[in-house]
Amino acid sequence: MPRTGRRGLTKQQKSELWNRWKSGQSLSDIGRALNTHAGSVHGVLSATGGIQPRPRVRSSRALQISEREEISRGLGQGFSLRHIARYLCRSASTISREVDRNGGRRAYRAVQADVNSLNNSLRPKPCLLAGHKTLRHLVAQKLSLEWSPVQISGWLRVEYGYDASMQISHETIYKSLFIQARGVLKKELISHLRSNRTMRRGKTWTTAGQPRGQIIGAVSISERPAEIEDRAIPGHWEGDLISGSNNTHMATLVERTSRYVMLVKLKGKDTKSVVGALTKHIQSLPAGLMKTLTWDRGTEMAHHKKLTMATKVDMYFCDPQSPWQRGTNENTNRLLRQYFPKKTDLSVHSQNHLNKIAEKMNARPRKTLGFKTPAFILEKMLR
Repeated sequence: MPRTGRRGLTKQQKSELWNRWKSGQSLSDIGRALNTHAGSVHGVLSATGGIQPRPRVRSSRALQISEREEISRGLGQGFSLRHIARYLCRSASTISREVDRNGGRRAYRAVQADVNSLNNSLRPKPCLLAGHKTLRHLVAQKLSLEWSPVQISGWLRVEYGYDASMQISHETIYKSLFIQARGVLKKELISHLRSNRTMRRGKTWTTAGQPRGQIIGAVSISERPAEIEDRAIPGHWEGDLISGSNNTHMATLVERTSRYVMLVKLKGKDTKSVVGALTKHIQSLPAGLMKTLTWDRGTEMAHHKKLTMATKVDMYFCDPQSPWQRGTNENTNRLLRQYFPKKTDLSVHSQNHLNKIAEKMNARPRKTLGFKTPAFILEKMLR
């Protein structure tokens, strides 16, 4: 039966994926570089908890593919196994076993024999916690008490320093948590980690040189004109992202005076995707409908100056960790969860569908508007 669906990543692409992940790139950045969806990148990473599998290395004593090709040629010419062994400087028994376990003289094929050898060499090393019930239960108990893997590892050295079998490194604990295929620690224990991450970052991962947590040239909300604060004049908006499963997102825009909402489909959370989609959407609006836009400090707005230049919309940014400064937008996002529950894939919704949901929201009477609808208030103010 022919294979259907999206093709998988090649070996070279996966290698590049891991290198980019360890360098600190986002899922969206990696997806664009590899010309694939960010969800596919997440799938590769999450399969091993963000921990790159060790590359398989053959023993220097094992037969190489070039030697197997010589064996195949020798058999084809009718040479004896001893003759082939002398030519390759190998023992006759090595050549004999190689031929016997790969179909004999008539069926031996070099490439298939090489594949068989690689598959037969798989000898997964048992996980430390899998074979030590007492240690496994003790680690799980401490994790449930919100102890970090480093604390657990250090405490075991102090309490059981005399017993080598009761020692475990913090990296082994992390791997047992994030690589669920090991089946030794319940996935629920991840929620007790302080980072709340579902994947592990490599030791060499760094954010050096990346504009994380900072927006260059950001104008603070404290400098926003007073007329915006009292909601007397329409045209001033608040914006944010709503996130779903598989690293999917959409942008929400809310007009402060009327509570009128617009939804924008996004390809990714990176600044290029977000700013590009918002710019295109704002440019399609009637002139003057959006004068300012207030956002939080998320790095999806790192290219905010490009948006301002293209749309003439002035950008203002909230103080760090102050979502209440965009209260209208925060409240609207909670209402939108009725249509887009948490942990649902947002990529399945088209822009047309998002527009229909926005229409429903704008046609619902709001208590804060005296039970008038956002659409009615905005239309009235723009007359």
